This record gives sequence, C-alpha cells and structure tokens, in this order.
Amino acid sequence: MAKSTGLGQTTLSVDDASGTPRDIRNDITNWQMSTPRGVQDVTGVDKSANERLLLLADASVTYNGVFNPSSNRAHDVFKTVSSTSVARTCSNTVNGVSLNMEMLFSDYQLTRSDSGELTWSAPGSLADGTVPTWS
Repeated sequence: MAKSTGLGQTTLSVDDASGTPRDIRNDITNWQMSTPRGVQDVTGVDKSANERLLLLADASVTYNGVFNPSSNRAHDVFKTVSSTSVARTCSNTVNGVSLNMEMLFSDYQLTRSDSGELTWSAPGSLADGTVPTWS
C-alpha cells in the first residue's frame, strides 16, 4: 500500500458500559494512539554505546471530539467512565490496517471554551496484558 492520509476512517468503535461496540467516528475530531515498549539499559562498563533489552509492551489512546448526547453516541459510551472500571474494546481501522485493544478509560473530560464550543477528551490505557498488534 502506498503512503496514505488519515482521511476516511472506516472503523472507530468503543464498547459502551454494557459491552456493545458503538461507532463513534462522527463524534471524534482527532485521536492519538501509542504502542510503546519498556526498555532496560543493560550497558556494561566495557561498552562505548548503549545496550538495551525490550521489556513489556503497553498502549494508550486519547480520543477527542464534539459533545453529542444522542443515544449510542460518544457521550453514552464515556459517561460511565467515572463510575465503572470496565475494560472497553477499542477498534480502529484506517487505510486498511486495524488495531483492536482492551482499554481502561481513566477520564471523560468536558471542555466548554470561551467561544462556546463543547468538546470532550477520553484517555485510555491498555487493560488486559495482550500485546497490541496491527493487522
């Protein structure tokens, strides 16, 4: 596949509190995803450059969007974040590649700007110990 834009996202769903996947692409204006690995420095005093080992995999996501209180939309998905500790399946497909992860969302932040915009942000962290793998 050639170089691509992020336009025309085909899948972006997050489970609601009951475990039902909800397509919230229309409510999301931008997102950030990260799949870092821990690194241990194991450089001996006999080396002149760093020597490292890869450790545990991790993942995080932050979805940002426009407030939509309609049924089965983003607000319905995230409104229970403060009262439940349920892992949510996040499915993200863009340009034919997918990443599905079980995430714990730690916050659902609403922001009302001085110009009147009502937006939200929801950060999530890997929940189940499964290494995030793009397919």
